[in-house]
Amino acid sequence: MDILLTHCYFLEDDEKEQQIMRPYPPLGILYISGYLEEQGIEHEVYDTTFSSKRAFRTYLLTHKPRLIGIYVNLMTKLNVLETIRFVNENLPGTTIILGGPEVRYSAENFLRFGADYIVIGEGEETMTELVNSLILVPARVEEDSTGENVSMQKSISGIAFLENDTFVQNPERQKIKDLNDLAVPNRKKINLHLYLEAWRAHHGKNALSVSTMRGCPYTCKWCSRAVYGLSYRRRNPDKVVEDLVQLKKEYNPDSLWFVDDVFTISHKWLTSFRDELKKHNLSIPYECITRADRLNEEVILMLKETGCFRVWIGAESGSQKVIDLMDRRVDVNQVRDMIKLTRKHGIEAGTFIMLGYPGETEADIEETIHHLKESNPDHFTITVAYPIKGTELFQEIEALQTTDLDWSSSTDRQVDFKRTYSRRYYDYAVKRVISEVNYFKARNRKSNIVAAKLKAKSLVAKLGMQWHKKFIMRIK
Repeated sequence: MDILLTHCYFLEDDEKEQQIMRPYPPLGILYISGYLEEQGIEHEVYDTTFSSKRAFRTYLLTHKPRLIGIYVNLMTKLNVLETIRFVNENLPGTTIILGGPEVRYSAENFLRFGADYIVIGEGEETMTELVNSLILVPARVEEDSTGENVSMQKSISGIAFLENDTFVQNPERQKIKDLNDLAVPNRKKINLHLYLEAWRAHHGKNALSVSTMRGCPYTCKWCSRAVYGLSYRRRNPDKVVEDLVQLKKEYNPDSLWFVDDVFTISHKWLTSFRDELKKHNLSIPYECITRADRLNEEVILMLKETGCFRVWIGAESGSQKVIDLMDRRVDVNQVRDMIKLTRKHGIEAGTFIMLGYPGETEADIEETIHHLKESNPDHFTITVAYPIKGTELFQEIEALQTTDLDWSSSTDRQVDFKRTYSRRYYDYAVKRVISEVNYFKARNRKSNIVAAKLKAKSLVAKLGMQWHKKFIMRIK
């Protein structure tokens, strides 16, 4: 085997996801696969999601790929490092190429750990050129402007490598302007039915993920733009619907998850999308993410008309002060209004909450609780803020970091910094928000016993917050 693509995510190691059981195929490497196939480059894809590390390593030893391309994100970084070590120890002739959102700001670290090349940014064109230079025409050289021979790798935009132990990063590759030129994800390279069956077994219906756009033009300080940058590029609605028709024919999914950062960013695009769906008499229920400032009643009705059953509306906090600190550029009152309006028109509303952002106080957390009670979304998720390398948030708290982590055995999720309160405080704060908001929901449903239990949990969590705010902080 010459070329293998993989992603090193193992469901069996992810206890939280095993409970949720909402796995999606690895679109990143499937896009690369589709592009390589379109260029006539033979390759294989090893989908690790339902596999095991032992089975994957056996596969590598059996097939001995000359080149392995691995997609790396925050969740898979440590597994990828294990794989690099394994390949270098057992398959010294295999070239290791890494890409994905985790590699841009740690390229040299990955290379010194044992990777051979890093693909920075979008990978389709870069990976194709790199594969051509390494396998298809390995002996070829080009003449530079001085007439000296230089290796092809030196002329490939968007890659990094070590040369004589010196870190080299070539110029950035321009982003793909027309996404309509890209092949669709090569879903046939993996067993997609494993995903559909897992969903159906745990939820009674299944789902597939679809991407229609790349990039995001908004400037939220905590959000990583390592791959697609501060941009907005999108496939034409007719192209998207053509793909959906094919998905319906081949897999007949019960629902879709549009992974786009802001699905309703363009109302003109959404209108054309609706018209194309009507033209093809196509209806597939879906959920998506958007912003409150890109919603209004007309857009919400259009979402419903096109099959949207759930929309996630970003807020991150119920405090306008914290939202402004994040540079979210949205009005919290508009967020509440759009959550209410979405539910009024029969679409489920979800929202995301982040606690522990620099500058957040207990009063801001109480504002968030008020926000969730007032807007009353059907679903909400909560995370404690952590800085991702390369983001504005990471730059702002770099001098405030309280953790001294070994890069090769940790991830950005473990990075902590001086917050308003102790880290343990926020663990109680998460419990407080969840219990208090769910108490409010249970009370509205007249579930008095459930409501009483949740109120007790909320009060216990609040006491924990106070303990860690007053006493633990005093001890320090």
